[in-house]
Amino acid sequence: MSTLIVVNNQANWPFDIPEVDVVSARAYLTDTRYSELKGVRVFNLCRSYAYQDLGYYVSLLATARGHKVLPSISTIQDIKSQTIIRFVSGDLHEVIQKDLAHLQSDEFILSIYFGRNVAKRYDRLSLKLFHQFRAPMLRAHFTRDGEWTLRNISPIPTNEVPEAHRPYLLEFAQEYLTKGYTRPTRRAGARYDLAILANVEEETAPSDERALKKFIKAAASLGIRAELVTKDDYGRIAEYDGLFIRETTAVNHHTYRFAQRAQAEGLVVIDDPESIVRCTNKVYLAEALTKQNIPIPKTLVVHRDNVEEIEPTLGFPCILKRPDSSSSQGVIKVENHEELKEGAELFLAKSELFVAQEFLPTEFDWRVGVIDNEPLFVCKYHMAPKHWQIINWQQEERRRYGTVETMPVEVAPKTMVKVAVRAARQFGNGLYGVDLKQVGKTPYVIEVNDNPSIESGYEDKFLKDELYWRIMWVFLQRIEKRKLGSVRA
Repeated sequence: MSTLIVVNNQANWPFDIPEVDVVSARAYLTDTRYSELKGVRVFNLCRSYAYQDLGYYVSLLATARGHKVLPSISTIQDIKSQTIIRFVSGDLHEVIQKDLAHLQSDEFILSIYFGRNVAKRYDRLSLKLFHQFRAPMLRAHFTRDGEWTLRNISPIPTNEVPEAHRPYLLEFAQEYLTKGYTRPTRRAGARYDLAILANVEEETAPSDERALKKFIKAAASLGIRAELVTKDDYGRIAEYDGLFIRETTAVNHHTYRFAQRAQAEGLVVIDDPESIVRCTNKVYLAEALTKQNIPIPKTLVVHRDNVEEIEPTLGFPCILKRPDSSSSQGVIKVENHEELKEGAELFLAKSELFVAQEFLPTEFDWRVGVIDNEPLFVCKYHMAPKHWQIINWQQEERRRYGTVETMPVEVAPKTMVKVAVRAARQFGNGLYGVDLKQVGKTPYVIEVNDNPSIESGYEDKFLKDELYWRIMWVFLQRIEKRKLGSVRA
């Protein structure tokens, strides 16, 4: 793979790196030699990435040409976004406080050259910022008001690199261009690459380590090289053909940013950003299912002006749900007026809306796994011992969960499966876990989860390895369809 460094003015890059060509931005954009090159990696060192500047167009056309470019258009947008910068500052809070604690001033500028800094003490922070904003040269501005905060980040023009930094820049560039950008070699027969975002230390992770290994094995059988990635690999997502999120998702979380970035880069994504937004909010769920006449428990979307309607509408006991609740957390059962008042005040202090539902006591919840609008597995999640939910967070771990029964889709109640698939369709065509309660013969949809649990020995108990194969097959079909569409375009 040939390598290009693109700059506004070639005179501003006085270094000679073996097997690396330096070209001007205007030449890269207008000379047909570069548009016809295949298998090229481009390092965009233009002085500005502002919209419609030369630097912006270098990254834009590099993407259109199928060249691997740093920074990508998605990274350029992230650099401009104060929302993303605030999220990154929060994610790296501990590292920032520790690495900058020794400073006496309340302002600090960090220069990052290919993920490194001239002072080794800042290498860790520099590398983590480079993983989040994958651009060759960056300037990070921090301020302290009690605690250190990342205020903004911007490219460093080559003509603004201090003379004392230039030997370091050359060293870091050579090291990165020869080692740091090397992509793992695909296994023999692998046609595509899949990133599986996971956190093996997460207590409520949707897949355990054995299940993750089975996903990787199933992918390999279909010619897909799958590997686990973490939140530190945010900047590498463009290197893959697909992203599979196996970490608990939330909108104000790195999982959502991963999904957004991957979708913007043209990857096949499960969970896609739209599914995360829709499924993680109980208010949306109640509104969407009600509109489609899909049966749900008697439900009230609550705000400050209708709190008094909960008791006469639903009676006691009833259920209050925080809009972004998950894994049985943020859901409470209230038995009387005093508990209702206390719970409502707690939820309204954090959100303008929350959901109240009638309480439907059952011995178990149904869970129907759905992918690509087709049923995948069916389970009965029994309530935790002496508790009304499937997880009792007040108990020690070994007594926290109820038992799980898995059965073939074909022997599960047909009405249950049909309603679950219909409910999932309102949220997209990804991978969902639809939770239902059955009262008599009537199924009621409780939740639609965008990243359902798939753990070894539980959801896979009937299909076994075929469960993982079916999910990877959906990735293969979608990646090939997308690649074919790109060739035709």
